[in-house]
Amino acid sequence: MKSNRRNFIKKSSLLIGTGLIVNPFSVYPSSLKNYTVGEIMDIFIAQVPNAPFSQTVDTLKTGSKEQQVTGVVTTMFATVTVIRKAIELKANFIIAHEPTFYNHLDETEWLENDPVYQFKRKLLDEHGIAVWRNHDYVHSLKIDGVQAGVVKELGWESYYKQNAVLNLPETTLGDLITHIKTKMNVPALRYVGDLSQRASKIALIPGAAGGRRQIEMMQKEKPDVLICGESPEWETPEYVRNANEMGEKLALIVIGHSASEEGGSEFMAEWIKENLPEIPVYHVPSGNSLSVK
Repeated sequence: MKSNRRNFIKKSSLLIGTGLIVNPFSVYPSSLKNYTVGEIMDIFIAQVPNAPFSQTVDTLKTGSKEQQVTGVVTTMFATVTVIRKAIELKANFIIAHEPTFYNHLDETEWLENDPVYQFKRKLLDEHGIAVWRNHDYVHSLKIDGVQAGVVKELGWESYYKQNAVLNLPETTLGDLITHIKTKMNVPALRYVGDLSQRASKIALIPGAAGGRRQIEMMQKEKPDVLICGESPEWETPEYVRNANEMGEKLALIVIGHSASEEGGSEFMAEWIKENLPEIPVYHVPSGNSLSVK
C-alpha cells in the first residue's frame, strides 16, 4: 500500500504543473490526507524542471522524511521566534528559504559546542520539528516562485510576465522607493541615483544573485531601475554610481535580502493551500535581523 501510495503521488504531482489536475488527492481515498515530510517535498520537487538536482542545498536540516506532518510553517529564516510560533501552532514542518545554521550548506560540525546552535537544535529536536530549506527548487520553477511572490507582494502582477523585467506606469525613483517601503513594510532602503529620475522599466532580482548577474541584466535589458535584495558595495552599487557619473540615467534600489524574498515564502504557503488543502499551513514572516536607526 505504501508503494502504491507513493507511485500515485508521483504520477499525480507531474500533472499538477500541466493544469490537468488542480488537486489530485480529491479523487483518492480520504485516508491519504495524512502526509509525511518526504511526500510533501517530493510533490513540490516533481513540479520543478529537471529535478531532482544532484547537487542542492535544499536538504532536510532537522527531523525525518518519514514523520507525519501536523502543520506547515513557511518563512524566510527558521529563527527561534519562528520555531516557537510553529510549536504554538502545532505545526511540525518548517519550510524555510534560507539556511538554518548560519552558513550556506548548513554545516554544523564547527558549531557543535556553540551554545546558540545547541539551544536552537535542542528546541527543534525536543518538539520534533522538521526543517526543509527550499531555495534552489522554488527558484527553479518555470516561473521563479520567489520572484512571483515578490511581484504579488508589490502589487505588480499585471505588469509581470515570466522574467525579471516589468514595465510599470511612469513614476519617479523617489516614489518607487516609497511604494516598496510601504508594501514590504521596511523602514529604509538604500539606493543609487537621482530621486527625481523618471522610472518605468524595472529589473527585479530579489535576494543576492551576485554583482555580475545583476550588471549583465542591466547591460541586456537597459532598465531605468534595478531592484535587488543585496549586493557588495564594490560591485553593482559602484557600477551604477559610475554610470551616473558618466551621464547615464540608471538607478539601483537595495531592499535587503530578507525583505526582498519574504514574498517567496508566502508563495510557498499559497502553493500548499492550492495543492494540498488538507494541510494546515501558516506563513510566519521572520523579519529582518538588522535594524536601522
